[in-house]
Amino acid sequence: MNTLIKSQHIAKPQHLKDVKFKDSAATQMGKEWSWINPKHKQTHEKIGSNPANYYESSLEDWHTFEPLKADIECDVVVIGAGLLGSSTALHLAEQGVDTVVLEKNRIGAAASGRNGGQLTPGLARWEAAEMAERLGYEDAKKLWHFTSTEAMRLIDDISQKYELDLKRKNGHITAAVHEGHLVALTQGSDARKYLGEDHTQIIGQHELQDYIKSDYYTGGLLDNLGGQIHPLALNRGLIYSFCQNGGNVYEQTEALEIEEKSDGIYIKTAQAIVKAKKSVVLAVHHASFKLLPEHKQTTIPFYTYVSTTAPLELDIKALLPFEHPVYDTQFQIDYYRPVTENRLLFGGQGTGTCWGAEKTLSYLKQRIHTVFPQIKNLEMDFVWSGTTDLTVNGAVDSRKFHNKFPIYAVHGWSGHGVAQTVRIGKAIADDFIGQSADFEMLAKIHHQNILLGRSLAPLVIPIAKSAFGLGAMINPGKMVSF
Repeated sequence: MNTLIKSQHIAKPQHLKDVKFKDSAATQMGKEWSWINPKHKQTHEKIGSNPANYYESSLEDWHTFEPLKADIECDVVVIGAGLLGSSTALHLAEQGVDTVVLEKNRIGAAASGRNGGQLTPGLARWEAAEMAERLGYEDAKKLWHFTSTEAMRLIDDISQKYELDLKRKNGHITAAVHEGHLVALTQGSDARKYLGEDHTQIIGQHELQDYIKSDYYTGGLLDNLGGQIHPLALNRGLIYSFCQNGGNVYEQTEALEIEEKSDGIYIKTAQAIVKAKKSVVLAVHHASFKLLPEHKQTTIPFYTYVSTTAPLELDIKALLPFEHPVYDTQFQIDYYRPVTENRLLFGGQGTGTCWGAEKTLSYLKQRIHTVFPQIKNLEMDFVWSGTTDLTVNGAVDSRKFHNKFPIYAVHGWSGHGVAQTVRIGKAIADDFIGQSADFEMLAKIHHQNILLGRSLAPLVIPIAKSAFGLGAMINPGKMVSF
């Protein structure tokens, strides 16, 4: 086996003024599909059945990494080049750890490059109130700051250090669809202050109109800690920064088998074998259980949907005067934010089986009209699906297998993990080199095994949604978000 000595030199991600309709550079995999307005396919005849989504279309074409074709060895192998894998690899490389990243598709092809781009604090569905209820004060305070102030600051620090343009903006709003939900939002704000973080403000229905020009809401929570970002630019920026530190990436290189031997962990791919002399990080979220030493299923997969409008006829500031990203408190949340050239990015829903493009398009257009009936002649340019996963208790499942050569894995983001993913990547790197116990803190959270959970998701999720939906009808003031 050969030890790599030459790093890969790539360019920073570059933004376009608007979008370029084109084929995706990624391979379409699983149930993750992308749709663009047919008129653009007519204009660009070369676009096939796998068009680029908004994020990819709004960036310049980027570096293509070659697949791995020869056996190599290194200190640590990171499997998966999404936000978790990219952050872990970057922070390992910054400490001089010889690290290789294997990606079965292209950088950001899965959830990391297809999400809503909202930066929200918390550990998946665990927010400050849940942490304060489940943990002692000092542990809850540490965990909350890890997933909030530290997570946001880390992204900003990386952006500044490597001079990355990530379209980062501060400020976020949780909008209440029922006046009773303001009670839960107030309790959440109070819990955050209790844990030593004071970036929130409860605002009433009339004041909310200053931020969201919609009659749909009864008030909300203004969060000056959260915000928004271009997630694919973030993902590519992390990989760029990793390569600046001597890292090496191989795309179209799927890890097929993992075998621990006396001298390291061997990862088999289609064309070669990688020997990890010290550790492996499984950063492929919901799919990684197939490669884990322990086949404990703690997550259920579900599908989410995002869209981007064509440039609107009215100024986007007539809808969102301060351009805050928003998500609401209904069970099937809506979330939205302004993006380039007067477009509105709008997403929502979570389903156990993947919807098709036409059903999704109809649903999201109806939701946009519900929130903003003043939008006329609404056209959609992009709609796409994504896959994420959730745990029973709502927190992220972080695991470390204590063999001679540790194996790390993290699952269960519940669609809330852009900032936290980056921070947990650093925690993995810090744990590996013995710098902090942050990952140990995460690994202590107990997670329930879900018997046949992944297979039963198409049945379990609709049943759960129906039950929660019935509960919301009986007690509409109780806030339960999916």
